[in-house]
Amino acid sequence: MLRKIFALLKKDFLMESSYKLAFIMNIFSVCASLLIYFFINKLFGNNMNKYLEEFGVNYFSYVLLSMAFFSYIGVGIGSFSSRIRFEQLQGTLESLLLTPTKTEIILLSMTIWNIIFATIDVLIYFLFGLFLFKINFSNINLISTFAALILTIISFSSLGILSASFILIYKRGNPTAWLISTLEGVVGGVYFPISVLPGYLQIIAHCLPVTYAIRAIELAVYQGYSIFQLKNELLFLLIFSIVLCPLSLKAFKKAIYIACCRGSLTQY
Repeated sequence: MLRKIFALLKKDFLMESSYKLAFIMNIFSVCASLLIYFFINKLFGNNMNKYLEEFGVNYFSYVLLSMAFFSYIGVGIGSFSSRIRFEQLQGTLESLLLTPTKTEIILLSMTIWNIIFATIDVLIYFLFGLFLFKINFSNINLISTFAALILTIISFSSLGILSASFILIYKRGNPTAWLISTLEGVVGGVYFPISVLPGYLQIIAHCLPVTYAIRAIELAVYQGYSIFQLKNELLFLLIFSIVLCPLSLKAFKKAIYIACCRGSLTQY
């Protein structure tokens, strides 16, 4: 199993490393995003301070961490479908699925690569925040941060697998990715705390897993909250992971079966 995972990771690395310009542009993209929110903080940051008292930071520090953490969420959601799409375009999806490799192993290798890729983005955010913008991360509780990170990766990778299932069957149109990018990113507290939202939107926000993931990571990093102090947020993410992980695996296998029966597995 380890040999197969390593081989799949090596394939992904060779593919990504062949696009060096894309990696450089990604760094510039992160830098540009941070500058935008840095100047937004200059203009309106003081108006946000009353909504950020529980986190003990200013608006820019809040949004830098949430955007960095959202890298794991965004990669988990979009990467599975984009990877399946890429394999279809290259004509290698059918060959990959015909190898004596379990579907779970293929998805696990994709998950590991997604984590590696997202971690690079997170490190870029942290390096900019630490050395360029002088943000203080000294209060971080590593145990609770790691716990929130693991549960977030599991739950949102599961959503990513569901997203890839839609691509296998419908080729275009991805309601799962649309839901995350348009609803959870705005309502879930990524770009501003949910306390600024009107009451009815706060009710919706409390039904979304990203809300609990962002709140957990903000409090764990900036306030040093323990696992016990974050028990409500972590419990919600745990339940979400337990329910969604086996459901997404079953949906993906069903999507492969339907695509094979239709003879549309390699169509795009």
